[in-house]
Amino acid sequence: MNKVIVFAFLALSLISCGSKKSASSTSSVKNSSSYKSAAPKISRIIDYALDFQGTKYKYGGTTRKGMDCSGLIYTAFLSENVALPRVSRDMARQGVMLRANQINVGDLLFFQTNKNRDVINHVGLVVEIGPSQISFIHSTTSRGVIVSKLSERYWNDAFIMAKRIL
Repeated sequence: MNKVIVFAFLALSLISCGSKKSASSTSSVKNSSSYKSAAPKISRIIDYALDFQGTKYKYGGTTRKGMDCSGLIYTAFLSENVALPRVSRDMARQGVMLRANQINVGDLLFFQTNKNRDVINHVGLVVEIGPSQISFIHSTTSRGVIVSKLSERYWNDAFIMAKRIL
């Protein structure tokens, strides 16, 4: 029985919040003014999420001691009294579907990082839009809470959809 529980826990760990791949980090987002021109609530949600940069990854985590991808998004939105489901695949059922040219700061990006399972298992929050570039904050198993670019091959290949919650 204990072996079954351990196996189930390991399986869930492998399918949640994506990759062990190294991703680039962008610390200049907070110094940028691109998201500051967004609606005040969205700007505060992004500020809240960016304050977790550098926090280590922890499956099921929602604090500075450790954070997983959906925990980061869940707590950031909750900081502005916007309730979302706790799991990324359930979050993906919320909001309005967007085409690539409609994505803006504050939107959520959803990914399928495990090609062996046809399920959304990773989420990020768009924090900056530049010329042909989208930056998003998320938590990875290898680097914790970081900012990455959707144009990175790994994330672009794993990208499934974008949704607007607010």
